[in-house]
Amino acid sequence: MKTAAALLAAASVLTLAGAASAQNAAAPEAVGKGTLIVTTRMTGVLPQADDAIVTAAGADSGLKVDVGDDWMPTLGFTYFVADHWAVEAILGATQHEVRAKGGATDVAVHETWVLPPVVTLQYRPTPNATISPYVGAGVSYMAFFDGQDKNGFEVDLDDGFGVALQAGADWNLSGPWTLNLDAKKIWFDTDATINGGALKSSVSLDPWVVSVGVGRKF
Repeated sequence: MKTAAALLAAASVLTLAGAASAQNAAAPEAVGKGTLIVTTRMTGVLPQADDAIVTAAGADSGLKVDVGDDWMPTLGFTYFVADHWAVEAILGATQHEVRAKGGATDVAVHETWVLPPVVTLQYRPTPNATISPYVGAGVSYMAFFDGQDKNGFEVDLDDGFGVALQAGADWNLSGPWTLNLDAKKIWFDTDATINGGALKSSVSLDPWVVSVGVGRKF
């Protein structure tokens, strides 16, 4: 339900922005070295975890880790270091439920916020075209905070770095405005320690980070 509502809100934003642009015949502002684009986005962080939970001795417990998706508003800052090259940083936080699943078991064990700042270097072959695609690569740092244990479990998650690939496009609207679609794939592993080490898991979160938003050029 949360994902559907987020997608509906994002689609509404894009529709309204597109209609506003159609009513305004001003040419899009050009971008190049020194341009900054600030983008307000609705972003989904969609983990792909499906890793085994084992005992302290390494025996399979029969359970696997499941990490829920979340959608939240984020900000993106894209600065053109050259006419066709830009550096982007995204800021935001999402909340995820961690569950243990297997057989007849499906229990929530932890809920945590994660701050996943991502910095990428982008190549933009046609930055001033109506539709301006780009690709990028960079790094992410996953920081977990404000965790809450559930149902008698105690869970500890390790922070760490990951690598990211990116693809997206800006639709250059009239004046300084843009619409943005963006997708990032992040490869990130964390060690989960459960009940003081009685159980553990090496979790490949490897989330997709997908966004839609409206930007302004400066």
